[in-house]
Amino acid sequence: MQDYRPTLGHILEALTDHRPPEEGQAVSTFVVDSREAIPGSFFIAFRGESVDGHDYVADAFSRGAIAALVQRPVGEWPVIDTRASATGISIPVPVLILVDDTMSALQQIARAWRARFDTRVIAITGSVGKTSTKELTAAVLSQRYRTLKSEGNQNNEIGVPLTLMNLRASHERAVIEMGMYALGEIDLLCDIARPSVGVVTMIGPVHLERLGSMEAIVAAKRELVAALPDDGVAILNMDDPRVMGMAGYTRARIFTYGLDPAADLWADDIGSMGLSGIRFTLHYGQEELNVRVPLIGRHSVHTALRAAAVGLVEGLGWEEIITGMSAMSSQLRLVVIPGPRNSLLIDDTYNSSPDSALAALSLLADLDGRHIAVLGDMLELGEDELQSHQRVGLRAADIAHELITVGTRARTIGRAALKAGLSPARVHMVDDAPEAVPVLEELIQPGDVILIKGSLGMSMDRIVTALGRLD
Repeated sequence: MQDYRPTLGHILEALTDHRPPEEGQAVSTFVVDSREAIPGSFFIAFRGESVDGHDYVADAFSRGAIAALVQRPVGEWPVIDTRASATGISIPVPVLILVDDTMSALQQIARAWRARFDTRVIAITGSVGKTSTKELTAAVLSQRYRTLKSEGNQNNEIGVPLTLMNLRASHERAVIEMGMYALGEIDLLCDIARPSVGVVTMIGPVHLERLGSMEAIVAAKRELVAALPDDGVAILNMDDPRVMGMAGYTRARIFTYGLDPAADLWADDIGSMGLSGIRFTLHYGQEELNVRVPLIGRHSVHTALRAAAVGLVEGLGWEEIITGMSAMSSQLRLVVIPGPRNSLLIDDTYNSSPDSALAALSLLADLDGRHIAVLGDMLELGEDELQSHQRVGLRAADIAHELITVGTRARTIGRAALKAGLSPARVHMVDDAPEAVPVLEELIQPGDVILIKGSLGMSMDRIVTALGRLD
C-alpha cells in the first residue's frame, strides 16, 4: 500500500465530519514550537500559563508552515472556522484553522488519522521503565515489522497525538508510551490510539502528591488494560501485586512476566557484566535460553522480559527477539561517560523515583571502583516522601563510599545513611546542584565511579555538565 501523508483536507474532515471539495496540501510535520516549523508543517497554537502559541503563528508561517490550529484569529491570514459549515470551502495557504480548543482539536485529528489504518498498537504504561521498555520493544518488533514508536518522552495528551500523526499505511506496528498526571488521561489516550496490546511495567509512588493515594495511581494506570479489546493482550508484571491486581479489569488475554516461575515468561540466573550488560536465563514453557543483552543493571532484566513478551505475543521467533534486544540503541537515558581524573560518570539525571534510585544504586554496586553517589530530591511522592527517601538512604549506606545529597528532601537520604552507619565524614548535604560541584572536585579520585541521579526539577544535569569541564 502506498504511503500518504495527512493533508489539510484530512484535517478539516476530522474536525467537521465533512470532506472538503479539495484535499489541500500535504502536511510535512506537526509542531507545537514555532522554531521547529519547516516548509509544509502544521503549527498548533497552545495557550500555556506563561506562553501563548498564538503569538508565534507569524514565526511559524515565516519558516514555511502552511496552516496553524488556533482558538482565535491572529494577523490578517485567511481563516477557516470549523465551527461553521465546512462544505464548499477552498483551502488557501497559509491558513488559520479556528477551533474552540486546540488541545481537543489535535486529539480529534489524531483519532481520525489513526482510524484510517489497521496498524496494531502496543501501549506501555507504569511508574518506572516506560521509555526504556518502549525503546527495546520497538527494537524487537522492528526485526520483522515496520514499526512506529513514540519519540523521546512524547507520552501525554499532546505527545501521543503528535506521534500518531506520523502513522503511515506501511506501518505494521506502533509502540506508544502512555504517561499520566490524573485519572482519565490514559483512558483518553487509549480512545485515540486504540491499542491491541497493553504492557504495564510496575506501580510506584510517582505522582503520589498529585493523585493523592496509591489506589488512585493504580486506577489511573489500569485504564490501559481496561481499554483493551476482547482479542487484545494485557502483559502484566507478576512481581508487582498492584499490577497483577489489574487482571480482573480487562477483557483481554493475560500474559505475565517476571522472576516468578509461575509467570508465562520468566528469568533467573541473572548476572551483571558491568558496563557490558547483563546475562540471564529465559524460560517460556519448555523452552530455556541463555541470554546476554547490553542493558546496564540487573533491574534491566524486567525491561528485557517486557520486550520479549511483546515479541512472543506478536509472533516473533527467538532469534528475532534476541537480535532486537541486543541493539545498543535500546539503552536509554542512563548514560555512562568518562569523568574527570579518569573517573566514570553514570548520568541518570533525567528523573528519579524510589525504585529507579534503588536500581541505579544496585548498578553502582556492580561496578568496580570507589563509589560516589550524588542523589537529589525525589519529587511528587506525597505522603510516601519521608519513607521513600529513607529507603534510598539505607541502600546508599551499603554501597556508597561517599554520599552527596542535593536538596532539602534528599537530606533525609543523608540522615538515613548516617543512621545506618555511614561515617559523617563521608556524607555531604548541599542545597542545590551547583553546590555539589566543588564537593565533587575535592572528592573525585582516579578510578571512582560516580552516580548522579535526581528528579528532573533538581537540574542534576548541571553537575554532569560542570564535571565535564574539569580536567
